[in-house]
Amino acid sequence: MNNWAWTALALFAVWAVTAFGIRAVVQRRRTGDAGFRGISGRPGSASWWAGILFVLALTGGAAAPAAALAGMPVLPGAGDSPALRWTGFAVALAGMAATLVAQSGMGTSWRVGVDATERTELVTSGLFAYVRNPVFTAMTVTAAGLELMVPNALAVLAWLVLVLAIELQVRVVEEPYLAGVHGGAYVNYTAQAGRFVPGVGRHVGAAGA
Repeated sequence: MNNWAWTALALFAVWAVTAFGIRAVVQRRRTGDAGFRGISGRPGSASWWAGILFVLALTGGAAAPAAALAGMPVLPGAGDSPALRWTGFAVALAGMAATLVAQSGMGTSWRVGVDATERTELVTSGLFAYVRNPVFTAMTVTAAGLELMVPNALAVLAWLVLVLAIELQVRVVEEPYLAGVHGGAYVNYTAQAGRFVPGVGRHVGAAGA
């Protein structure tokens, strides 16, 4: 079990460094700006909680394998199934790769957080032609894979907090911002691409509005 915990911790570290650290360096070289906008909204608002929960989820993602190394038991029924752990490993790798592909597809529009005064290009190509938030989808898949590798209560909680944070961030912060900046072009886009999964969460009837 310890080997899987160490592997999960290593994968999380690589994912965090590449998805945030290296991506920020690339962004700065291209634009002179690392792309970090911080937490949106006043303290206590839904948008503020989205940012706080996102930070907590990432912290929990690292803490779960660390807790396993410290002796936290797996959930009942998870046992020590190699098939479950290998499935988690494969899912995590796929999610990590998809995260990087989706981030790369954003080009200079990549940001962490939203600045309401800023205007970025609306990206609708690549993975974004099918899903409006492929980065968040890929992150959720990565976290699910890591959870299967270390299936303890903390891993499950971290995944649930991540899902809640992403839902708040997308619905309360990003969608209103994009609709305000891009107007009809964004509204029409929402009729073509699903929110997190292709075909699911499309705003049917928006095209041509």
